[in-house]
Amino acid sequence: MRVIVFAETFLPQANGVVNSVVQVLRRLDALGHDALVVAPAPPVGHSAPDAPFGAELALIPSVALPGYPEVRLAPATPRRLAPIVRRFGPDVAHLASPFVLGGAGVRASAAAGVPTVAVYQTDVPGYARRYGAAPAEAALARRVADIHGRATLTLAPSTAAVADLERLGVPRVRTWGRGIDAERFRPERRSRAWRARNAPGGETVIGYVGRLAPEKQLSDLAALAGLPGTRLVIVGEGPERSRLEALLPEAVFLGRLDGDALAEAVAGFDVFVHPGPHETFGQTIQEALASGVPVVAVGAGGPLDLVDVSRTGWLYEPGDLAGMRAHVADLVGDAAKRRAFGEAARDAMRGRGWDRLVDELVEHYADAIELARAGDARFLTAVGGIPEPQPAGLRPDRFVAVGDSLTEGLDDTSRQADGQYRGWADRLAMLLALSRGAAGDSAGQDAPPLRYANLAVRSRRVRDVVDEQIPAAIGLGADLVAVLVGGNDLVKWRARPDALAARLDTGIARLRDAGVEVLLVTAFTPPNPLVARLQPRFARFNRALAQIAERRGCRLLDFGAHREFLDERVWSPDRVHLGSRGHRLLAYRAAAVLGVPDAAALAALDDALHDGDGDDPLPTREWVRRHAAPWAWRRLRGRTAGDGMSAKHDRLIELRPGDGARAPHETT
Repeated sequence: MRVIVFAETFLPQANGVVNSVVQVLRRLDALGHDALVVAPAPPVGHSAPDAPFGAELALIPSVALPGYPEVRLAPATPRRLAPIVRRFGPDVAHLASPFVLGGAGVRASAAAGVPTVAVYQTDVPGYARRYGAAPAEAALARRVADIHGRATLTLAPSTAAVADLERLGVPRVRTWGRGIDAERFRPERRSRAWRARNAPGGETVIGYVGRLAPEKQLSDLAALAGLPGTRLVIVGEGPERSRLEALLPEAVFLGRLDGDALAEAVAGFDVFVHPGPHETFGQTIQEALASGVPVVAVGAGGPLDLVDVSRTGWLYEPGDLAGMRAHVADLVGDAAKRRAFGEAARDAMRGRGWDRLVDELVEHYADAIELARAGDARFLTAVGGIPEPQPAGLRPDRFVAVGDSLTEGLDDTSRQADGQYRGWADRLAMLLALSRGAAGDSAGQDAPPLRYANLAVRSRRVRDVVDEQIPAAIGLGADLVAVLVGGNDLVKWRARPDALAARLDTGIARLRDAGVEVLLVTAFTPPNPLVARLQPRFARFNRALAQIAERRGCRLLDFGAHREFLDERVWSPDRVHLGSRGHRLLAYRAAAVLGVPDAAALAALDDALHDGDGDDPLPTREWVRRHAAPWAWRRLRGRTAGDGMSAKHDRLIELRPGDGARAPHETT
């Protein structure tokens, strides 16, 4: 793979963006990939940096950031970058914290047909507010939204950063964290000599590492003055150093440290404090935790994901300096608690090495490439970070599906009488019955039938599922319930994704409290430009579903992770619902999540057998007459397609492995 990296800042600068880029280059080189870094050139008269790890380097003339001359900006144009892109011939472009150079890079890449992966790392609008440029905040937010909206995929480091981007209307956002050098940052780096130099009286050391800049709000550290038996140690450089030295006369300022010297300093801390509210991630917090140091941080942005409250540290409300002081004092005054928090912090950081993180990044590159090949990437937004299906497959006795027209099976006419539909849930029920039969055969006995109900009705919404269908499923004694709902709510003008997810969560909680296993399917829209503007709200709803699934112990089918659903043959001629091919694919994807053996292989075989099946797309005029106009007429009359309808299987029916398409048997 050939990767072009547009780096907003680069060596010799030392910051989170540069460190991430260097780690990515190191791992790409180890994996045998080729890389070209496009970055701002150093000032005239300064030597150019060496390209690390075999990467090529293209430097763009730069200017100093006003008020922060160490930071260089490269105001290039797409035309200036186009020859560089063409000459290198990349498979994918990596945009590292894009804003100036990256903004031109995303356009130059798009013009060359190169898919782009934008890595969000800097809250530029928030920094503008902090630097006294609040009137520019809205314009800067629009700039961020424009750049990331053009990218094939955007990777954000934390749930707070994802939410910020989604509020700006950025689609196709996935979570991708930051790696850590766990060999370098570890408790064993703690040094008696370092402690003797910086806390000669045996003081408890309160430490900070990072840029000494206004956005870090380091003046808040003055609230820690006078804590008995403590020493404040600050590592870093920046434009605020002189002011902070005057404000914090008792603090030790060590300047910028790198490598082992930095690791020794971090491990020498007893408590790490981070007051900056604009962190999209918080790499230095992660390094402190890996070093076995408990953290007290402001409860905003990236720290919300990193600090496990009352286990690895404490979070305080932004602006609550008394709360910050109280949390620091709590840890300073209790050595046993510090040790317990430190051990938990180190354990929490295991498995977060850079190699694994960059391997994940390469998978995101591959996804971006495939999305660009498959079609318009606007219409599939994977939640990302979904755990692999559990090894043990579920073999329910009573399976109930709830939802709307998608789960009812609308437009899956395969082997059905006129006006009747099959659907992915019915197909999944048969796969579960077959799985039970296979298990019975291996045990030398007949397996009992699967009992199945489908309570879904077209046009139903979240409230209907929570208030009616889920209680009915519990009443039927379900031990597995599949839930796919939300689309009819999310297309509403004033839809509130978080509130919808919260309401659905009340129903999921009822199911889990009743001992029911739950399969959650993320909501989705068809690949239709008319609904592209809805993608951010669907993405936000789906991310909330992923959090519900993790919190409640549900299995989650991430529809947007499967590129085959971009194929127009998957969709019905009505351009809204799945067709028979789509229902088949969704059933097999769900079966795989539930642990049905060989579900993926069966899906490929089934799809090959039905290759060529499906209806041809309708001409627009005919589509309007048959589908759009009736829908609009119902809306004008305040009616829905599901008015007066009931579920097709509102009581349990028996499914046996040999039933196939035959009518099932109703049971109690």
